[in-house]
Amino acid sequence: MIERVKKEYNSEASVRKYTTKTAGYGINYLLRHDYANIYLNFLGNYLLSSSNTPLRLLEFGCGAGMNLIRILSILEKRNIPVKCAYGTDFSERLIQSARHEARSFLSKVFDGKIRFYVARNEMLSAELAAEEGVPRVSLLGSFDLILGVNTFRYCHRLGKEHECARDVFDLLRDGGVCIMIDMNRKFPLFRSRLRGYFKDEGASYLPSLDEYAAPFVAAGFEILRKDNFCWIPHSAGAALTYCCRILTPFLNLVARRYAMRSLVVSRKPKR
Repeated sequence: MIERVKKEYNSEASVRKYTTKTAGYGINYLLRHDYANIYLNFLGNYLLSSSNTPLRLLEFGCGAGMNLIRILSILEKRNIPVKCAYGTDFSERLIQSARHEARSFLSKVFDGKIRFYVARNEMLSAELAAEEGVPRVSLLGSFDLILGVNTFRYCHRLGKEHECARDVFDLLRDGGVCIMIDMNRKFPLFRSRLRGYFKDEGASYLPSLDEYAAPFVAAGFEILRKDNFCWIPHSAGAALTYCCRILTPFLNLVARRYAMRSLVVSRKPKR
């Protein structure tokens, strides 16, 4: 499974799938709206009100950097200062693309503030420290917000979800927030598509909402929100995105637990 995933995410097809100009209309829409609204909500309610210092952000499993770059652009438009932002991914090819994306889509305000490194989710703090050339202990408690989008399921498939959640806990400051978004196993098309793609059932495993949350609880986090949301496919074109937007209120009312994405927002307790 590991070799297959490495091959997939180091391919040119993945670069096209996870970079701004060639990614689906749906994911670009979500990064500007649904996902951004979640980030801004928890930033406003739990982080910006508790600290006057510029934000320190980290996204693990960042792919080609679309998500992190988009939220930085939104923060700049809202005059919310950022001290630093890091993106990590196991794919060297996607990290190369992320660096190119940052140069192409971010303003000069972020020169020297954003860095992308090769680091695995299950070895997050150790490999991030090695890439920075600093002791691991110097990074502990150094981030306000940590994001993980469409990546935590791989930790479950490797049996390393607790290692990743503990690293996230250690890297956050007291009161810091982690936002995790990933595929919902109850969405029927995800289950059928993945089962047909992987012969090994473990390689296609999708955690339940409770399973996504459990490692964060075990690490010592307080769960702020645990929910299913989003009816827009990442690969959707403009027409399908519009139709899904129109249907979203009704679908949320009658079938929210079957929505496409699982969301777990957790906070490191204040001492």
